[in-house]
Amino acid sequence: MSPQKARLVIDLIRGMDVNEALMTLKFTNKKATTEIEKVLKSAISNAVKRAEDKNEHIDADELFVETAFINEGPRLKRIRPAPMGRAYRYQRRTAHITIELGEKA
Repeated sequence: MSPQKARLVIDLIRGMDVNEALMTLKFTNKKATTEIEKVLKSAISNAVKRAEDKNEHIDADELFVETAFINEGPRLKRIRPAPMGRAYRYQRRTAHITIELGEKA
């Protein structure tokens, strides 16, 4: 997905509770929401797992989206057939999604 389109979605959840962010993503009608939801669920799972490894306890309901941003990834250059034997080049844009969670004080 293009970073510009994904940033529209990521701006909606920045600073929200984790549960609230998941509900917002579930009811937002954009293609990028499925990928961002996967990354958010992975971040929640990683936070809980890391706390268990350190013998600490983190409640998943206490987490919130501290920082969330999207950077541009590599562009894939593709060719589309054009009339009279020509070829048009276009770029498939990719994005790097970063979500960091924090615990409420």
